[in-house]
Amino acid sequence: MTILFAAGEVAPLASTGGLGDVMASLPGYVGKLGHEVAVALPGYPALLQGAEPLGVEFDIPIGTESFQATVFERLSPDGTQWLLIQNDALFARSGLYQDAAGPYADNAARFFFFSKAVVELARRLDPAPRVLHLHDWHTALVPLLVREQKLPLKTLLTLHNLQHQGSFWALDFPLTNLPSHWFSETGLEFYGQLNLLKGAILHSDALSTVSSLYRQNILHTDEGCGLQSLLRHRQSELFAVPNGVDPSLWDPSDSAEISTPFSAENPDGKNACRFALLASLGLDPSPQAPVFAMIGRLADQKGFDRLLPLLPRLLATDSRLIIVGDGDATLRRDLLVAARQHPGKLAFCNRWEPSFCKQVMAGSDAIVVPSHSEPSGLTPLHALRYGTIPIAHATGGLLENLADYDPSTRKGHALMYWADSSAALWDCIQRAGQLFASPSEWSTLMQSAMRARFPWEAAAARYDAIYRRIASHA
Repeated sequence: MTILFAAGEVAPLASTGGLGDVMASLPGYVGKLGHEVAVALPGYPALLQGAEPLGVEFDIPIGTESFQATVFERLSPDGTQWLLIQNDALFARSGLYQDAAGPYADNAARFFFFSKAVVELARRLDPAPRVLHLHDWHTALVPLLVREQKLPLKTLLTLHNLQHQGSFWALDFPLTNLPSHWFSETGLEFYGQLNLLKGAILHSDALSTVSSLYRQNILHTDEGCGLQSLLRHRQSELFAVPNGVDPSLWDPSDSAEISTPFSAENPDGKNACRFALLASLGLDPSPQAPVFAMIGRLADQKGFDRLLPLLPRLLATDSRLIIVGDGDATLRRDLLVAARQHPGKLAFCNRWEPSFCKQVMAGSDAIVVPSHSEPSGLTPLHALRYGTIPIAHATGGLLENLADYDPSTRKGHALMYWADSSAALWDCIQRAGQLFASPSEWSTLMQSAMRARFPWEAAAARYDAIYRRIASHA
């Protein structure tokens, strides 16, 4: 079967988090099952470097204007074909979705263009794709375009995070160039706004999300972000497929990515990585307490409001804290102020680069994950590969994927807490400090973390079953 993936980002060159990590790995594992696979992506400058033009160009209408799409080809590190849809006016920018001033004002037009180009590209591919595997709101116009044009394509939409729905004001609807009946309760209209995810939930052939618990939560709790009733309407076609971790991409024995390689069998290099990380960030060396890290988007969902009140207590101990991320301007300001208030103990790095994140994971002892909700939670799974222990709120994919450490059996690889509060987080941080004070106990925990496995093969097999299910339907 020929399958065309489409997404707004891919790691490591054009990524803001988990979606990019999934797109870097999943298509290749699906290809190993015998499918013909390609990935359609926006032609961001970082992706176009070294890409070759395919000689395919077409015009895409956006309202009353027309934008040219030029298709380039590039192979991913695992050999998967990337099809890059280039239009510099829309995609040659400093950020994927926003810059320092905030989200781009024309994001609706940018991703209407991308979705339309994906459909036009699918029509031109030979062999033609049987399934379009779409990801998040950036591609959520595609199912409606397929329905409107009556194309022989099946659509699967994966919901990575319902907090981002592609919601725009109604005046952007003419940019879709769809007939007016699509702006209705059975189409894109949602409380007077245009909502891409809402339309795609109704018109995709199947839906998936990234953990079983998140599936339950979006059907029955506020984590559905207002779309619960629509999701319940489609729940027989809503599948849970947990993400995996590619051990070749997150490998502490790879000397090219971290200062000193190490492994579960030979973990000594982690101490050297710890020393190098603290030195590179100007933090005081040789702390007797853990080096904590927090890596993620600067967003309310990630639980910064639970961590920030704890900073004076946390840093009054001989701990260090490294926060890595970009996003909300108010959070960015608060973290910059906190770093100035705690010199030598707190570093805030306003950047998101996979290679740097690996260095932070390799040099930290624990990663703090206080998310209010978390569909999947790939960052702590990546951290496990580097022997870095998650301190995580037990929610969604975090609860599903992480195993709380039991000192009586010495099993488990994370430290979990259940109440969504600063007090519960602080208790868990203190628990980490107590375990860290026992080198043999911490070594056991670290070994357990590094040996945890989350195979992409299992996820690819589940997606394969969904592809066959929808492809078999007339």
